[in-house]
Amino acid sequence: MTAGARTAPRFPPLVLAVLGLAVFFTALPSFQDGAFAQEVIRRRGILDLFFGPPRREQLPPVRQPQRVFPEAPGATRQRSAAPAATPRQPARTAPAAPPEPVIEKLENARVVLVVGDFLAGGLAEGLEAAYAESPGVRIVDRSNGSSGLVRDDFYDWNGEITPILEEVEPDVLVVMIGSNDRQQLVVNGQREDPQSEPWLKEYTRRVTAFAEAAETAEVPLVWTGLPPFKSSSMSSDMLAFNDIHKQAAEAVGGTFVDIWEGFVDENGAFVFTGPDMNGQPVRLRGSDGINLTRSAKRKVAFYVEKPLGKLLGGAVAPGIEQLDIENLPEPGVALGEPADSGRTGPISLAGPDLGGSSELLGATPPPSAASDRPTPETQPGRADNFSLRQRREAPVEETTTSGP
Repeated sequence: MTAGARTAPRFPPLVLAVLGLAVFFTALPSFQDGAFAQEVIRRRGILDLFFGPPRREQLPPVRQPQRVFPEAPGATRQRSAAPAATPRQPARTAPAAPPEPVIEKLENARVVLVVGDFLAGGLAEGLEAAYAESPGVRIVDRSNGSSGLVRDDFYDWNGEITPILEEVEPDVLVVMIGSNDRQQLVVNGQREDPQSEPWLKEYTRRVTAFAEAAETAEVPLVWTGLPPFKSSSMSSDMLAFNDIHKQAAEAVGGTFVDIWEGFVDENGAFVFTGPDMNGQPVRLRGSDGINLTRSAKRKVAFYVEKPLGKLLGGAVAPGIEQLDIENLPEPGVALGEPADSGRTGPISLAGPDLGGSSELLGATPPPSAASDRPTPETQPGRADNFSLRQRREAPVEETTTSGP
């Protein structure tokens, strides 16, 4: 550098900052378009404030990405910034199964009257399912859940059974009662504990009177036994009740149905689960160990179906269109009396006069007796001719040789 040359003046940083602010406030009116100013700051930076922004038309347009949604065929396409909200589809549920058709009963369908406590109500439910497809059988439920043969002040079965039989006019009476009878009995004005001697005597009298009411009305009686319960003491009482019920029912020609084995295990103990009527393991009792499940109700009805089938005859057939009285069994058979079927009765193996002899069939007789028996005559060629055939002897010819 020559001596005569002038050097450029140097400005301190503070002066440069003041000059920059002056330029900023000078150019501020030109940025009245707020959107353009924001665009400049976003795309070019703060330097554009000092050296001036480029011309507006030189900025490339800002394009926002658009989401593409599938459109239904034939729908009009709408151009909008945001897609329209679609309503939420309700959750799909399996269609409800159509109700099973109810088969109408015939006008002269045979009526089965069910009476007793809450167990009898479950039995009636099971019988309705059993004969749902039998137009010739109608089930009438007259059970009373909290009733029994002890508390006649609550419900007197011996006083009510005869009017019920006259009203319903059933063809068969089915009874299941006793689960509520573990209570004190009033005998001659004095309360007696269950299973005591006076209690058993009075209870037996009431059971017998109930069974005799069915005999007086000439209605076949099917008495269903009681099942075991979770309580061992309660199960013990049910066994005692079953003995009393069995004797009373059979004394009037009725049938006693024992269901005990269907609700215990192989050791005779109470079970919550067990086989149903088809042999499949199911839940049979409620959590209280008393009430029956639906499968258990159907199982009890399965036990009762066999004696009912004998009493109702052809009425139990499914899908019949008419019911003839001639197809029903005779009253004697219904009451348990044996009928003359024309068949040979069973022969007792212990009979002393069997065959007119005391010897077993196939026994070897003594030699003396065998020798005295006459030999039966047989004919040649018959199947009983076991004699050996006589051999025919051929004549033997003697040959002589002559000498030479």
